[in-house]
Amino acid sequence: MKNRVVINISASLLLDALAVVFIINMGKLSTAFGYPFYELDPMRLFLMLAIAFTPRWNGWFIALLLPAVSFFLGGHPNIYKAGLMAAELLLNVWMFWFLFDKIKFSLLAMLLSILFSKLVYYLLKYLCLQAGLITGELVTTPMDTQIMTTLAFSIFVYVVFLVKGKPK
Repeated sequence: MKNRVVINISASLLLDALAVVFIINMGKLSTAFGYPFYELDPMRLFLMLAIAFTPRWNGWFIALLLPAVSFFLGGHPNIYKAGLMAAELLLNVWMFWFLFDKIKFSLLAMLLSILFSKLVYYLLKYLCLQAGLITGELVTTPMDTQIMTTLAFSIFVYVVFLVKGKPK
């Protein structure tokens, strides 16, 4: 039992460290590769990895950690946008585990939790734009990319849960 706890914590710390390094360097990587990696929703990607491979608490931690790291160490986005991102990811985690505990079908639970958290994010972002707290466009990532990443993340979690023997 003690070894399993150590392995879980080690896996969580490794994933968290990789996520932090990627988020801090995302701008440099985007420039180096000539592709805006933020369009692939890397924070949610690391959240999906946390949900799939680490204890539940780590999903909550990642949802708070990555927007904070992005703001404090990466220098982008502003505090309001970082707060929006954290709220979206936290809602995604909560909604997934809530739905998963109720329906035991990870594909549907993840799909609905991502869609709902994105809806709330865009509503809150719209309100922040109207209030002048943030600037820019309401939607910056193309919708087809958002649809593809949402489907890919949902299918990924479903497959991992299927392989790991958790309810689908």
